Amino acid sequence: MADIRIQRAHRLGLARAREVAWKWAEEVERKFDLECTVIEGDAEDVVEFERPGVTGRLTVAADRFELDARLGFLLGVFSQRIRAEIEQELDTLLAAGPKAKPAAAKKAVAAKKAARK
Repeated sequence: MADIRIQRAHRLGLARAREVAWKWAEEVERKFDLECTVIEGDAEDVVEFERPGVTGRLTVAADRFELDARLGFLLGVFSQRIRAEIEQELDTLLAAGPKAKPAAAKKAVAAKKAARK
């Protein structure tokens, strides 16, 4: 098993950081076939992601992103490459800033809110 930990400071504030995180979730769902669930909070959000061989979470705060992922044995061999791709994707999204809210992320948030009721 291999663990990946990535931290990025930013100055977006929570609302704009949330939009970047939703875009990130949509990208990794498409690119890496991950299933993402967005859990909104008052001070921070969490994007949980998983697929066979990968579990993790992206914590989204007003001033930082923190990603923690655990790779299974087979994917652990590629941990450096996977880490580099995640860092590049996150850095690209942070540099571009938020655009529109991705549809997939909005659905995940809506589904999670409905499940809480």
